[in-house]
Amino acid sequence: MSEPVVPLTLEGAAVLHQMFRIRWDEWRALDAHSRHMALEEAREWLQTKEGAEGGEQSAAYAMLGHKGDLMLLHFRRDFTGLLEAQQAVRQARIGRYLEMTHSFLSVVELGLYESTRKIHEELAAKGLSPGTDAWEAAVKETLERQRKAMAPRLWPEIPESRYICFYPMDRRRGEHRNWYQVPFAERQRMMHEHGLVGRKYAGTVRQIISGSIGFDDWEWGVDLFADDPLEFKHIIYEMRFDEVSAVYGLFGPFYIGLRVPSEKMDALLRGDVLGAIG
Repeated sequence: MSEPVVPLTLEGAAVLHQMFRIRWDEWRALDAHSRHMALEEAREWLQTKEGAEGGEQSAAYAMLGHKGDLMLLHFRRDFTGLLEAQQAVRQARIGRYLEMTHSFLSVVELGLYESTRKIHEELAAKGLSPGTDAWEAAVKETLERQRKAMAPRLWPEIPESRYICFYPMDRRRGEHRNWYQVPFAERQRMMHEHGLVGRKYAGTVRQIISGSIGFDDWEWGVDLFADDPLEFKHIIYEMRFDEVSAVYGLFGPFYIGLRVPSEKMDALLRGDVLGAIG
């Protein structure tokens, strides 16, 4: 049996992050009636998407720092759904007062490092050879079983946690350190150790990993949700010490936001922080 190199993955919800800067001067110059109409339209749309089933939701966050004022997070069944969400925001009355500063496109991804070797060993034990029709059919059947078992993780609901931390990341593939040339067994070991750190925070931090290879400028997107923002610092700091992050991890910009429910969007646009997130 040749050693598997590419880990199997399962894909679920399509994901779009949108970061905006609010054109405050233009917004405040708008007459009261027009502001009210724009806010009601935005509130009704967001309320509908907040109450949708997993894999079809949107959520709004007030951002901290200079990278923007508002983050919209969209989960949809496919890219067509994301395009509809993008167009809905762009064509809404409030859309003309939102200046996009960044966006990120990905799909919810479950990497099956620990399952890939097992699948290969089981199929090889049955006398199946990689690349044959029988092998491909058996892998497809196995993945389909796992896809059904992991449906809640592939099509998640956006957590109602107070805070979000989003960041993109890569695995190093430079001249001296290249993740993609490390033997599969070593990658599996490092990912297992990495996952053990994440599991320690299962009660305080919800993680949703999405794959963006071929879709955006980074390879993965990471969303962390928590009611205490210090938990983001703790989990990310601890993970920096495991081998896969310390040696092979490359991290992009971090975006931090506080959840703004649809019924409080008007408070956010009034500049009433406590009214929006209190």
